[in-house]
Amino acid sequence: MNKIFFIGLLFFFLGSQSVFSQKKTDETALIAKDTLKSNDIDPLTPAKAAFYSAILPGLGQAYNKKYWKIPIVYGAIGTSLYYYIDSNKSYNQYRDEYKRRLEGFGRGEELARYDDATLISAQKFYQRNRDLSALFVVGFYVLNIIDANVDAALIQFNVNENLSLKPNIYLNDVTSRTNVGLTFNYNF
Repeated sequence: MNKIFFIGLLFFFLGSQSVFSQKKTDETALIAKDTLKSNDIDPLTPAKAAFYSAILPGLGQAYNKKYWKIPIVYGAIGTSLYYYIDSNKSYNQYRDEYKRRLEGFGRGEELARYDDATLISAQKFYQRNRDLSALFVVGFYVLNIIDANVDAALIQFNVNENLSLKPNIYLNDVTSRTNVGLTFNYNF
């Protein structure tokens, strides 16, 4: 066992002779060329896009040059805002009629056919719809900011055909049946 250890140690010192040599070599290091263009990556781009979308919904999508998303953003936020305003108006109408009846003024002209229980249930219905619509407005606003941020981060990735993952359908020679698989290609 000792002989194998000393022989291994001898080969180690002989094989690493250049490490212990006294000869001075050129100290310039070889640097591998990076395939990514580091000049094109800006770490602040996602933050800018998110900030722009927070200031004005859809502005982050315009910053990312995804103009087709702007009508979707305004459509989602605008529709939710419309239903919020409509539900709030109806809620106030039923609430005011109910308060009027409690004060003893009698029934109003528009809602005279409804009794007090119907007015209370209508108030609850429109209040719930108003609150849900407000939640949707805030949700779509936050989703707009997240979309701009993620899109700006993903737009910086190098996407080319050197690395690809594609579905592949091929005929098995032995069983004469079609097989489905994925093909992973990496080209140098």
